[in-house]
Amino acid sequence: MTHVTSTPLISRRTMLRATAAVGTVGAFGVDTVLPAPPAAAAGSGYAHPGLLHTGTDLARMKSKVTAGAAPHTAGYARLTANRHAQRGWTPNPRTTITRGGSGQNYAILYNDIHAAYQNALRYHVSGDAAHADTAVAILNAWSAELSTLAGNADRFLAAGLYGYQFANAAELVRAHPDFELDRFKEMLSGVFAPLSDSFLVQHNGAVVSNYWTNWDLAAMACVLATGIFCDDKAQVGRAVDYFKHGAGLGSIKNAIPVVHDDGLAEWLEAGRDQGHALLGVGLMGTFCEMAWNQGIDLYGYDDSRFLKGAQYVAKWSMGGEVPFTANTRAKGAVNGWSGSETVAGAAGADPGMTRPIWAMIANHYTKRRGLSASYLTRIAAKSSPEGGGGDYGPNSGGYDQLGFGTLAFTRDRSTPSGAAPDPRPQTDASASASTTPASGKDLAATGSTDVVAWSATAGLTAVAGGLLLLRRRDKAPRGNAD
Repeated sequence: MTHVTSTPLISRRTMLRATAAVGTVGAFGVDTVLPAPPAAAAGSGYAHPGLLHTGTDLARMKSKVTAGAAPHTAGYARLTANRHAQRGWTPNPRTTITRGGSGQNYAILYNDIHAAYQNALRYHVSGDAAHADTAVAILNAWSAELSTLAGNADRFLAAGLYGYQFANAAELVRAHPDFELDRFKEMLSGVFAPLSDSFLVQHNGAVVSNYWTNWDLAAMACVLATGIFCDDKAQVGRAVDYFKHGAGLGSIKNAIPVVHDDGLAEWLEAGRDQGHALLGVGLMGTFCEMAWNQGIDLYGYDDSRFLKGAQYVAKWSMGGEVPFTANTRAKGAVNGWSGSETVAGAAGADPGMTRPIWAMIANHYTKRRGLSASYLTRIAAKSSPEGGGGDYGPNSGGYDQLGFGTLAFTRDRSTPSGAAPDPRPQTDASASASTTPASGKDLAATGSTDVVAWSATAGLTAVAGGLLLLRRRDKAPRGNAD
């Protein structure tokens, strides 16, 4: 039913520093159109824009809103109403951002990132270039200033979450004549990606199963997004390999360890709490979407294992009964303290809790691939129209996803049911598609209670000894059919 493999990532190259001076941001008129970037960067093979949104995606959003199509117009209304999406947002960059421990100031960063992303997205839909100017001003200010991410173990969450978000915001304006592209690449490669790469190799000096699923997934999203943005094939390769074979709890067979005959697959972090399980599903969806837009099909990997895990979490989050296989994970430091934790069942779920994660996943499987995904369809409809950062509570958990999926990911069905999926070239020959059976409450903050009670030893390069043990029944029970 499950297995844990160990395929360490190659160590990250020496960290770079972003040291260039502040650039000047010019204004250009409402009628100005950003030049279209090439389909792929010269010599890289990567499409730009090509993280969460492609040029085709952006054109679809604009045309649907212009035509007054539902539900796109409702999704766009959520965007325009958000305070972060207003032109003229003033950035507040810092040299050092701290998450975890004393002197925390990371809320400054995530508010500015969401303002950059929302203004950039609004530009592509409205054509009002003042929003693009605003996004560029924010991004340039941070790339000129930020040099360090500090704090306790939560600094790795800051690197992962805000690294992938920064890359996505910048990808939307990378063709802007005033955007300091090279300097921004240096910031991503020198400040964010090294911490995320290091976490996937060393796990902050902990045994490999010490940190829950979402920690790995945040780091994976950063490594992949910055690799694509910076046209770094080796970095992209490391991220994709970790998704498939990584030793930590974020790789797909460790995050989704048990697959049932009815088409549901258990999400490991459902044994922890609902907020973090939703975060993990959103991050894995983000990872799969960014890879898909570069021709790498991870949505379909291992007989669409992610679909089965997402369906499980969707059913559970709506109050449905789901099976859960008891498991014990090792905790502690390498060559230090050790312990274990056993989880016997799925945590309680509040049907009123939501994150803006479902439209992207549901539309991929039901519209791109023409598959049945009843729980995803229902929870996406329930969550619509999705907002973004600032719409899901004031704390950091409300900013873990970029959001606005109703606007960005609602698609027309591209092929008849049962036909071939999206004709985009697929570079992963092992991927496959399969069919499946037919609150406004503030979100939990991410991970701060899971800080390992020690400081990582400088220069530690080995990971040792983490195990996740599943108590398997002879035959896994079926979940309730919908």
